[in-house]
Amino acid sequence: MSAIRFVEPVVRFCAVITRHDVARQWAVSRLAQRWGEATVCSAEIPFQAGGFYTASMGSDLQKSLIAVTGFTDPGGLADWKTQTNQWEQEYTESSQHDEERPLNLDPGYMTQAKLVLATTKDRDHRLYLRDGMFAEVTLTYVGKAWQHHRWTYPSYRTEDVANFASQCRAELRQHLKATRQFRSHPQ
Repeated sequence: MSAIRFVEPVVRFCAVITRHDVARQWAVSRLAQRWGEATVCSAEIPFQAGGFYTASMGSDLQKSLIAVTGFTDPGGLADWKTQTNQWEQEYTESSQHDEERPLNLDPGYMTQAKLVLATTKDRDHRLYLRDGMFAEVTLTYVGKAWQHHRWTYPSYRTEDVANFASQCRAELRQHLKATRQFRSHPQ
């Protein structure tokens, strides 16, 4: 029987997708209040999903990736997605935007080797977590570079996202070295 090994902590982040600056500011504030202050933020990235979100969110969407302070257990991913879905609903009910969904929040995490996203949509490459939530490995760190997959959204294939992921990875590695919490280190 294989021994169960320690799971390294991860960097938690959230993708904030909207066309409204006020919605983005609300989301960043909510993340800071509930999860921790922003430590690494990407540039705003044009979000393209083949028109999938146009009817519910409008056009000219922008995505920002926000990593928060602290390092955490990745086992909370399904809970994070449930929470961000609630925040989306809260914002929609309190805002005056015309769109049915003015804000989209997609939580995820970074390890040394991958960027993982939570989603409610099932596909062939996604694994079921629980409570209607799935996870996908969106990017993989191979040969000192971030590699995308056939299913990776276009906005995650950008240099801005690779830079964000590299910054998060560097912070995580520094933390793991300082605390000796590497997976191979015996507890």
